[in-house]
Amino acid sequence: MSAHSPPEPDISLLRQQNHAAFSALVARYHRPLVAVARSIIGDSLAEEVVQEAWVSIYRALPGFEGRSALKTWIYTIVGNEARSRLRREKRIVALGDLGEPESSYLDGSRFSVVQHWKVPPPAWHLDSPEQLLEEKQLQHCIDITLQLLSPDQKAVFTLRDIEQQSLGDICNILQLSDSNVRVLLHRARLKLMQVIDRYQVTGEC
Repeated sequence: MSAHSPPEPDISLLRQQNHAAFSALVARYHRPLVAVARSIIGDSLAEEVVQEAWVSIYRALPGFEGRSALKTWIYTIVGNEARSRLRREKRIVALGDLGEPESSYLDGSRFSVVQHWKVPPPAWHLDSPEQLLEEKQLQHCIDITLQLLSPDQKAVFTLRDIEQQSLGDICNILQLSDSNVRVLLHRARLKLMQVIDRYQVTGEC
């Protein structure tokens, strides 16, 4: 969370379903939770899913035992709500993207056995990756690519590289194995790297 986020509310007050403490919890976590839900189920239903999750969280707070961090517990409830809603909407995408390589990035030709570049990516023409991301057209390409990722890829990427969750917490939130999470994250990052490479060579997505 940023330095400007509301402080973590008192757990004992939350267990008592104290209104002020719960409001502080919502203020602290609503935005990142919507981002997580969006990564799983898409823009149109993300806000609704999180609103439903807050109801579940409020009802479950008296029984919160602290076996995991409060943040992880909340994210897990939202992840479960989003995935359940996705199944109800009959739009679940099977985890089939773990099998088939899609490009030279994934066939071993780009990496040595110790994961060093054998064929380096094109040189970035700007001074830093940050400057690349500031280019509106490239950002547009990246946004498009994120929308094309599978739900699990996008959720893992969002939780790890945007929300800075640990791999262990991501496994709990998405109910995926450690190996699946690592593969999904690797593939999502590679797809985004392809976009940056292509943009540098062609100026297009």
